[in-house]
Amino acid sequence: MGVTVSRHSGWRIFPLIWLNLALAGARALRWDTAEEIDLDRVDGIVIGGGDDIAPSLYGTEIVARVTLDPARDRMEQSLIAQALAQNLPILGICRGAQMLNVVLGGTLHQNAFGVYGSRKYSTILPRRNVSIRRDSHLARIAGTDPMRVNALHSQAVNRLGRDLRIAATDEAGMVQAVERTAEPFAIGVQWHPEHLFYARRQRRLFRALTLAARAYGAGRDQRDGVATDLAAQ
Repeated sequence: MGVTVSRHSGWRIFPLIWLNLALAGARALRWDTAEEIDLDRVDGIVIGGGDDIAPSLYGTEIVARVTLDPARDRMEQSLIAQALAQNLPILGICRGAQMLNVVLGGTLHQNAFGVYGSRKYSTILPRRNVSIRRDSHLARIAGTDPMRVNALHSQAVNRLGRDLRIAATDEAGMVQAVERTAEPFAIGVQWHPEHLFYARRQRRLFRALTLAARAYGAGRDQRDGVATDLAAQ
């Protein structure tokens, strides 16, 4: 599984994502802007958190305090676009959920807490209550009971991108999860499930990605086998 992380915080975030994927039966490969990325080496990707997304990517100007990494923006834009084109499964975490939305033509609230009445938290501990929509893929993965999650973000989804729907919101209506309505498997959550590895429902996100990745890998092996047979004829 390819995992993108921030150059600034990746040293502490990647081991947590590695652990969650290992518990789900998958192996993690770290990617940042200094790494060479090869999608043929993986059967799924995780777009990790950290760093804000440049407002220019969704057609607006900076109006709030942001921490930007243009090189990471470019890398993840290209990576998500390629993954979607190849039907490669995707899990977006915090920034990753936002980037999935932006790549598909959506926009963000730069200062989401200036728009909604949600309380802002700055802790990895679960403090935010989230409601999961019953007709969502997320509900089939983690159930429909209210979920308590952590929240370290300042940006949030505004206008939805193509083929995306809202999968979860908080008490004030702020979007907390989005998902694709078509193939491939692609879910973005605004919280940080990698910090909540002790919670079974959070681990299920990584398990769902792993299962989708295995199905993709099996299909790729079958396609490669057919191509080899045709070439040998």
